[in-house]
Amino acid sequence: MSASSWYENSTASAAIPPQVAERALEWLVELQEQPVPPELVSQWRHWLSAHPDHERAWQRIEAINNRLQPLTVPAHAAMAQAVLTAPNPARRRQLAKALLLPLLVGSSVWGAVEYTPWREWGADQHTDVGQRRTLVLADGTQLVLNTNSAVNVQFSAQERRIRLLKGEILATTAKDALARPFLIETAHGTAQALGTRYVVRQLAQSTAVSVYQGAVRIRPNQADGQTLVLQAGQQARFRAHGIEMTAPVDTASVDWSDGFIVARSMRLDDFIAELGRYSKATISCDPRVSSLRVSGSFPLDDVDKVVDTLAATLDLQVDSAQHFWGSKRLRLLPAPAWRASQAS
Repeated sequence: MSASSWYENSTASAAIPPQVAERALEWLVELQEQPVPPELVSQWRHWLSAHPDHERAWQRIEAINNRLQPLTVPAHAAMAQAVLTAPNPARRRQLAKALLLPLLVGSSVWGAVEYTPWREWGADQHTDVGQRRTLVLADGTQLVLNTNSAVNVQFSAQERRIRLLKGEILATTAKDALARPFLIETAHGTAQALGTRYVVRQLAQSTAVSVYQGAVRIRPNQADGQTLVLQAGQQARFRAHGIEMTAPVDTASVDWSDGFIVARSMRLDDFIAELGRYSKATISCDPRVSSLRVSGSFPLDDVDKVVDTLAATLDLQVDSAQHFWGSKRLRLLPAPAWRASQAS
């Protein structure tokens, strides 16, 4: 499965951040309301002029939209009208998902729009950066979506399948009256529950699976039938062509489901990378302090406070900046006293 995105489909648009691309998609739907509220147009123009990425994303989405329009057929007119007149954004996304699939299958532009952010934007369930969400499915299975995650739920008479489009989920499976298998599918393969509580995280080049109860059978997409059964307390990563590694599970690695990130003598740069998943701000640290060690339990609902706590605990200072388009940057630097001690 390709990881390409429509906003990476040309040289001019390759550097557009995913969140900017997704916002451009939302503007496309919102601006087709009839009549268009003047304040909405004003907000769109403000967004468009706020940063060059916004302008490039909008040009790209207009190009894609122009390519899609010739595919429209009369049978889809009513659904298209429903998309435009849906009373709320969630409903518009749901209808747009239903409209896009029949329009795009088999077309020359399918490869440009099949993957993120189109699929994530129209996902059955999703979370924003910093959000977590708990779902109880029709069979009683509980899913917890971590930050910036998206899933489609596809139950049939033969199986229970969760398509993890991005991010990370914790599944606690329920016994099914129809004895249907429960599978979580990612870009790299499937992880089938065998009476289980487990986490599946889709990474850029691989999928990570951690088992806390029961067992899980992992099956890469293109590994000629290769499978591996992980028992409780085990974790593994796999790519489409094979299974990479297995290791013991760190039981604290699932504490995000309770709203915490737990570190045990973790390098500061590694901790910052994990913490950054839960914040829309760009968080980093100076290379001179990257090897400092972090231990403790930190709440995920106030990332700024966690950064301040790190600074106070490790005798660092926080360099904070607000970009003119609204994005915030936080960087941990050596404090003057720390720099003096290292120089002496």
